[in-house]
Amino acid sequence: MKKLFPDAAAALDGVLSDGLLIASGGFGLCGLPERLLEAIQDSGVKDLTFVSNNAGIDNEGIGKLLRTKQVKKMISSYVGENKEFERQYLAGELEVEFCPQGTLAERMRAGGAGIPGFYTKTGVGTAVAEGKEVKEFDGEEYILERGIFADLAIVKAWKADETGNLVFRKTARNFNLPAATCGKICIVEVEEIVPTGSLEPDCIHLPGVYVQRMIVGAPYDKKIEFTTTREREAA
Repeated sequence: MKKLFPDAAAALDGVLSDGLLIASGGFGLCGLPERLLEAIQDSGVKDLTFVSNNAGIDNEGIGKLLRTKQVKKMISSYVGENKEFERQYLAGELEVEFCPQGTLAERMRAGGAGIPGFYTKTGVGTAVAEGKEVKEFDGEEYILERGIFADLAIVKAWKADETGNLVFRKTARNFNLPAATCGKICIVEVEEIVPTGSLEPDCIHLPGVYVQRMIVGAPYDKKIEFTTTREREAA
C-alpha cells in the first residue's frame, strides 16, 4: 500500500467533505500539522468540528480556519490565546465543548482503542458534568465520558519510515499520538522519511498500522506563541 503522497492537497484528496469531525494533534504551536491545516483551509470545506487541545492562535493552526469560518464546533481544553475564537464564541457563531485536558487525551485514546466510554472523577460537581451520567464507585461519584471516534486524524511527526512507523520529537509528541489513533483515516506530515527498517523498533512511538497517508512537510519555521521581554538596564 502506497502511503507517501506528493503534498497535503493530494493526501487529502477524496477524504474531505463538509461536516467532518477532525482530530488534530499539536499543543499551542508545537507539533501542529501545519501543511494539512493549510490544505483543509484551501479546500473550502465547512461546518467542521475540530477536536484539539487548543485552537492555535489568531491565524495560526486551526486559527486559520476560524478566520475563514470553516469551523462549526471546537472540542478543546484551552483557548486563551485566540481572540477570534473568543469573538466567535461570544457572538454565538461557534459552538464550544470545553473538556479537561487529561479527559480529552483519554477520550481520544479510548476512541483509538475502540472503547465507547469511561468513568472519571474529573469534572464531578462542575459544569463539565452537566448532562452526563453519574455513577458511584466505592462511595465516590464519577461521570461518564465518551470516547472520540473521528472521521479524520491529522498529525505531525518528526520521522517516519516508508511503512508509516512514526517518531515524534520531544514535546511535539503531545496530542499527536492519541489523535492519530482515534481517526478512521490518519494522515501524517513529517519532517523526514527514512528507509523501512532504519528506525530502532524500541524508539517507534506510533506503529504504521495506524497511518494511511503521509507527506513530507519540511521545511518548517520555528514559531513562538508570544514573547515577553524586559528593557535592558543601562550599563
